[in-house]
Amino acid sequence: MTDFARYPSLVGKRAFVTGGATGIGAAIVRSLCLQNTAVGFVDIDQEHGNALARETGAAFVHVDVTDVVALQNAIRAFGVVDILVNNVANDTRHDWRAVTPSDWDARFAVNLRPSFFAIQTVADGMIARAQGAIINIGSISWKVKHGGMPGYTTAKSATHGLTRSFVDVLGAAGVRVNTVMPGWVMTERQKREHFDEDGAAQLADKQPLSGMITPQDVAALVAFLAADDSAMCTGQEFTIDGGWT
Repeated sequence: MTDFARYPSLVGKRAFVTGGATGIGAAIVRSLCLQNTAVGFVDIDQEHGNALARETGAAFVHVDVTDVVALQNAIRAFGVVDILVNNVANDTRHDWRAVTPSDWDARFAVNLRPSFFAIQTVADGMIARAQGAIINIGSISWKVKHGGMPGYTTAKSATHGLTRSFVDVLGAAGVRVNTVMPGWVMTERQKREHFDEDGAAQLADKQPLSGMITPQDVAALVAFLAADDSAMCTGQEFTIDGGWT
């Protein structure tokens, strides 16, 4: 991967990442491990999670984040958390005409609910230690009026509301909480399922910067927000979309 900046303040810290087995999450896990940060992560994808744990030395637990109790137990078992990255998401396309109430709830059970309950699990410890950084991964999908996945897009639009709701609660203790809003990140899944000739044309039309946003680009921004270099940044949206929005 590209050799991005190193942050001395991350050495020896402890980070927990949701949805860390593949895509953006895996890049975040790798990036933080390269910072000599102790990393724990959860994912429903056991095969890739185990492989990434062997590769990086990070601690992996197979968890379905829709099971809030299992998620919270995994975080508590990891121990002290200095950095929380709420990354887990599922942007599977869906027709709004066919969505049922249970479908809608299922979208939020992955794309929003785990973020709140992960914060709930770590926040008191961060406040007690008077340090910590929480990074919630959002999306530009709602800003660019992306159709075809209203459950995902609505949940992601609420992510920054979640971030903002904790700014005052955490700020007095010096704990920061921010949102990272990626554009179209070319994960292996995106390239396999969605990037075709039409997608290439859309990217060329909408993204002023040439090239593709990689998971590593997002991970580099996450590392900055986790480090003391961003000590006075909280409650903000940090967009990484090549100029799309």
